[in-house]
Amino acid sequence: MSRGKCVILCAPSGSGKTTLVKHLLDQNEMNLIFSISATTRKIRKGEENGKDYFYFTNEKFIEKINNEDFLEYEEVYNGIFYGTLKDSVEDLLKDHNVIFDIDVEGGIKLKTLFKEEALAIFVKPPNMNELSKRLHSRNKDSKKSINIRLLKAKAELSKEKDFDKIIINDDLKSAKTHAYNLVREFLDN
Repeated sequence: MSRGKCVILCAPSGSGKTTLVKHLLDQNEMNLIFSISATTRKIRKGEENGKDYFYFTNEKFIEKINNEDFLEYEEVYNGIFYGTLKDSVEDLLKDHNVIFDIDVEGGIKLKTLFKEEALAIFVKPPNMNELSKRLHSRNKDSKKSINIRLLKAKAELSKEKDFDKIIINDDLKSAKTHAYNLVREFLDN
């Protein structure tokens, strides 16, 4: 296989992007592999370092920024950084198409970097009320954290025009089909 392509999925928290990424990863014929992001956020119950994220202290993350080890990075929430490691992605692209589950700003940066070798998909909820319901029903975040995520979602939704394709996740089955068809077409061309 020649160098792989990049599939970038971005969305406000709670829009269902991670569910779509997992669905796409299950489609073996696409030869997709997951790009594990780096973060300074605390590890959650059930997560593993090197599987869900590469977990770093703020000091180590800043050191990696200074060493230019990231393709992109962002302070997504106050004091909490996320980033995409250069070496990791370059290694993955040798034998696979790489899928990214990433924040909106990071996705825009990756699309700018990889240009036509990347498909950037924006996943959006049907509306803000539904997004709020989803965030509350996950039982992963405090009320304060959910309010921060909802405020951030409003800003992120204004960036959908910067993406190649948009999926409105109002019905999970049709969103999965739509995502599959978009990615399949991109990888086949």
